[in-house]
Amino acid sequence: MPELPEVETVRRGLAPAMEGHVIERAEIRRPDLRWPLPARMAERLQGARVIMLRRRSKYLLADLSSGESLLIHLGMSGRMLVSGTMPGNFHHPHPAAQKHDHVVLHMDAGARVTFNDARRFGAMDLMATDAAASHWLLRDIGPEPFGNEFDEDYLVARLKGRASPIKTALLDQRVVAGLGNIYASEVLHRAAIDPRRAAGRISAARVAALVPIIRQVLSEAIEAGGSSLRDHRQTDGELGYFQHVFRVYDREGAPCPRPGCNGTIRRITQGGRSSYLCPSCQR
Repeated sequence: MPELPEVETVRRGLAPAMEGHVIERAEIRRPDLRWPLPARMAERLQGARVIMLRRRSKYLLADLSSGESLLIHLGMSGRMLVSGTMPGNFHHPHPAAQKHDHVVLHMDAGARVTFNDARRFGAMDLMATDAAASHWLLRDIGPEPFGNEFDEDYLVARLKGRASPIKTALLDQRVVAGLGNIYASEVLHRAAIDPRRAAGRISAARVAALVPIIRQVLSEAIEAGGSSLRDHRQTDGELGYFQHVFRVYDREGAPCPRPGCNGTIRRITQGGRSSYLCPSCQR
């Protein structure tokens, strides 16, 4: 499932085609994705101007001039692809319609934004913009990792006394928004912390040090266009590239990249998910 860097990459790719532009026509080609699509979706989208395109955790939100916001979740295989006229006189020809093109937005400047989702685990919804924070998918999400609310004191307080493994705690979206399986493994390797360690038994200093590491890993991944292991694509169809610089994720059996460490990357299972670590240097 796309994590924060992949969703932020998609947001940045969509912004030139959508922000400030009017949705001239909306094609809704099926009644549902993971859940039913909102009632009268095409009617509610058509003629609305996209005021702002933002991200909350792993969700995209398009704030509209109608006073509503379009929520988009990419799910396991969802892609948002842009074709047609783009700012800067770039033109990507519209491709032929594909079997899994479920929602198509025709923008006033000639761009076309297509939501393609082969497995239909994605989701879309419409809600009042001023009530978006209380939407059932968003209301319990914790602070954004780049926001002021996510700082060393906050993370130390949130993890104090927790018996769950540190990786499980970091994956809890109530603790920090958008961090997922890939980047939690990468963060913990850089911090030299074993993902199995109880969060509440890690010193406050080591927990505090996680905050800048989380931000650094996510920033690097965003600049690389995210990680493409299976389905993720940027809005122009290109792959992300961060998977080429993974230190531990999906590198079972490879030598540890930490200078001076002679360990070997190992894969374990935590809560049904793969975790990758170096047993030699992560304590």
